[in-house]
Amino acid sequence: MTDVEPEELPRGIALAWGVAANPQRGPKREMSVERIVDAAVELADAEGIGAVSMAAVAAKLGFTPMSLYRYVSAKDDLLLLMEEHAVGLPPEDLREHDGWRARLRAYFEAQVLIYLRHPWILSLPITGSPITPNSSAWLDSALDALGDTPLNPSERLAVALACTGQARWYGTVLAGYTEQARTSGLSPEEITAREAALFDRVITAAEFPALRAAIESGVFLRDDDPFRFSIERYLEGVEAYIAGLDRDGAHAGPSPWLRDDDPRLTADKHVRAAAKRVREAEKELRAARKQERQVRRDIAAGIAARAER
Repeated sequence: MTDVEPEELPRGIALAWGVAANPQRGPKREMSVERIVDAAVELADAEGIGAVSMAAVAAKLGFTPMSLYRYVSAKDDLLLLMEEHAVGLPPEDLREHDGWRARLRAYFEAQVLIYLRHPWILSLPITGSPITPNSSAWLDSALDALGDTPLNPSERLAVALACTGQARWYGTVLAGYTEQARTSGLSPEEITAREAALFDRVITAAEFPALRAAIESGVFLRDDDPFRFSIERYLEGVEAYIAGLDRDGAHAGPSPWLRDDDPRLTADKHVRAAAKRVREAEKELRAARKQERQVRRDIAAGIAARAER
């Protein structure tokens, strides 16, 4: 037993869970946390997160900023509640998919859709785990999908976080292309073609042989989706790892979780160090080639200048 009082919930988290005290004064009937958050999300969806301020939200609702502060006392709390509202609860049909892999694939796709609907979420800083009802429900959904696997709790959390991270990265790229299409007036196909043409102009086989070979194969003009390919290969890897576990959750072969003194880890460090030296040497080679090209241009410019005299 302990007499230490539990720490009071931060105001934003308390508001998200519905356990914060209501303001004693203010336009109670016309104003509420829900209305404030709804208005802020509408602003962010229409104009981006930069358009959201306490003054802008108050103006949208027809009140003064001080009226808002009686309900949401800080902008950081408002951003937390906006994200909680936009994320929503995970779709009910996630549980209807057969097997953990299909459920996590659907989980990944559902999270990507959130970022497409509300790309401003990607601009919010990550300051820790969002301990809010909806965000907790998403994490619970991913962990539940892995509930029948022999993975231990730490491994299940690692898999769930990896899927979430991949969805966020995919959402970041898609949202960026969507914004570029909106501001440039170009179609996604036109943007892809323009990028491929730019790559083709500046990437040489001498400096970037692997990338040049990829360009010449037409990799940037294909319809292949590298992000879905990536998540499938990741899930395959988890599936292979699970296949190597016995009924008690122990790994049949060498554990992938190596101790600091494991000789395989020491060997791996040597390999990484050697790879780093190779990268540094390649970087120096590219710099030397760049300098060589500049010297050649200077010489050519000098010859042309003398010829004009």
